[in-house]
Amino acid sequence: MEIASKIIIALIAALHLYFLYFEMFAWETIGRKTFKQLPAELFPKTKGLAANQGLYNGFLVAGLVWSLLISDPVWADYVAIFFLGCVLVAGIFGALTASKKIFWVQGLPALIGLILVHFK
Repeated sequence: MEIASKIIIALIAALHLYFLYFEMFAWETIGRKTFKQLPAELFPKTKGLAANQGLYNGFLVAGLVWSLLISDPVWADYVAIFFLGCVLVAGIFGALTASKKIFWVQGLPALIGLILVHFK
């Protein structure tokens, strides 16, 4: 279970690194393709807001990667649980306020990660 939990944490970190990239640096290209339901003229106007969201995703990446680098297994679990919990809450909130797909992409992997950390 320990290897599985580390793999899912790394995958979630990679996913959020991708979110950071497209929200901070490719909002008007990848963002537009990702959020097709939004009008095209909205993307230049919301570039700063998207970059702010990307920065927050970067903090999640930093915390998840940090949890993989901590040598004390108890503290590594504490840090992983905190950041996976943050991702889960964001996934639930996104599903309730924006699109249910956000839960499946963001929330469910975090929930699986939390379960794996607890049962390793």
